[in-house]
Amino acid sequence: MAKEIIFTKEAPAAVGPYIQAAKSNGVVYCSGQLGLIPETGELPEGVEAQAHQSMKNLGAVLKKAGSDYDRILKTTIFLADMKDFAAVNAIYESYFDGKFPARSCVEVAGLPKGGLVEVECIAEG
Repeated sequence: MAKEIIFTKEAPAAVGPYIQAAKSNGVVYCSGQLGLIPETGELPEGVEAQAHQSMKNLGAVLKKAGSDYDRILKTTIFLADMKDFAAVNAIYESYFDGKFPARSCVEVAGLPKGGLVEVECIAEG
């Protein structure tokens, strides 16, 4: 089965030489989604607003790929500051109906555009 490139205007365009997601053999591989507002390309103020926007962006990419949050197998959350873990965790949890995927969460030295949180995933397509 050939690789299908996933793109939606409902999520921000890639900020580098990569795609929003690729789908192959029924699996969707989503690139990391910052909390960028798709219409403006700007980051909202604060980690909570960015976490919600990251998850909304991820949901838009999943929808375009024929998937959704319930079909996520694995996520990785990247935080600019691990002190934001509890706040981001509560927001992340609100996007699932108790059926959580496997997950990693790591603190990084920095994120593109000065972002505070980024979320990527692998999901069933």
